Amino acid sequence: MAAVGLKCPECGSLDIVDDEHYSQPQLVCADCGAVVSEGLLTTTRSEELQGTDVRYSNSTEVNKQPCRNQIKGIHRVRALCRILRLSFVMEETAENYFKQAYEHPSFIRVSLQKKEVLAGCCILATCRQHSWPITMGTMTCLLEANPKLMGVVYQEMVKALKIEAPPTSVIDLLETHCQAYKLSPQHVHEELSESSKDLTKRAAVLLELAADAWLVTGRQPVPILTASIYLAWQSLKPTQTRLKYTLARFCQMAKVAKSSIAPKRVTELKEVLCKLGQELPWLRGSEMTPQTVVQMVDDILNYRLTLLRKALKSHEAALASESELPPSLEDTQPGPRDDAPSLDATASQPDAESAQQPQQDVDLTCTVVMGGLSRAGSGQVSTPSKRSLFEPPSVTHAKIRRVQLPVKEVTGDEEISDSEIDSYIRTPQEMRDYAEAKEALSSSEEEF
Repeated sequence: MAAVGLKCPECGSLDIVDDEHYSQPQLVCADCGAVVSEGLLTTTRSEELQGTDVRYSNSTEVNKQPCRNQIKGIHRVRALCRILRLSFVMEETAENYFKQAYEHPSFIRVSLQKKEVLAGCCILATCRQHSWPITMGTMTCLLEANPKLMGVVYQEMVKALKIEAPPTSVIDLLETHCQAYKLSPQHVHEELSESSKDLTKRAAVLLELAADAWLVTGRQPVPILTASIYLAWQSLKPTQTRLKYTLARFCQMAKVAKSSIAPKRVTELKEVLCKLGQELPWLRGSEMTPQTVVQMVDDILNYRLTLLRKALKSHEAALASESELPPSLEDTQPGPRDDAPSLDATASQPDAESAQQPQQDVDLTCTVVMGGLSRAGSGQVSTPSKRSLFEPPSVTHAKIRRVQLPVKEVTGDEEISDSEIDSYIRTPQEMRDYAEAKEALSSSEEEF
């Protein structure tokens, strides 16, 4: 194809044609074969001077594709989010956390087991940020992972990504946990059935009482939830049929897994109820036992604020009478106020007490919380478990630290005193043998 407007500088011919030399197009004269023009990498000289060199590795670089394990982990995150029925925003947030954590230097050279657990940790952090009631035990069961490994990876991930994930309240977990118990008339007998709404309401009050008595602080949530629901189920209809059901039989009937620690929480919660039940005025003179306290749970929970004050005051008065000292309750643990309604006055309005006295509830909680800690910190008494009525488990069951004395190295060259030698001689025969040996040694030394 001839080019228009160009002239050969050699022969002056206007017959210029295109000629592709390999991949570079050229304009060649058809008469003499001279090259009139050839293709340039740049169009102008300024662009050629300002151009920069590009390395071959950069020119051939492609976007980094995720590895097979990362793609598998992303699919696992999406599947778990849909099992837990999380929103699209929460699913997207958990997926972003997983991508950031997977490419973080702290999780590059770790075992495949830790990378699998990392997906559950990202979902757990997302649920805690959005106040979604999911426990670490639930994620551990879904992933079939080790709980200890799950906790370690979660702490490392939160620290590496600098995520603020507040822990979920145990009260928020109660409603979700109650739904796992199959106690409707469709699953159990009508005498044993209970609505989830009533069960949650009674168990929530028991949890609040357990929190006031230091049974929740620093504990795993599932055992105390199981214990509260079990006692709530018995106390709603304290018939002989329900009272005969043990915790293991109850969990088997409700089709939930029984925790090995839950029986201890049931025992501790019954002890707290017994301490408060002793203060009921219509039960004075009768002993409250863990077997009979379930029938009085309704009355105890209705007046628990007043009973807590009376129990603390009675305990301090008993300690003061034993030590022959004036009661110190007013200094450390204030009793009921003069304007607070009494137990007899509130018998007809049990629900109005908690609605009209929110500040007294806070004061009472602070009283129970600070009662044992103030004495333990001052060092006044060597046995704090007897000084306070309710204390944290770390104070009640404090571990005795054994002081290891420095071991003195025995070389065999130490001097033995006469009193120490005499302590080893016990019989008259040994004393005679020792005297004869001593005389024999002294005579041999004289002859020598």
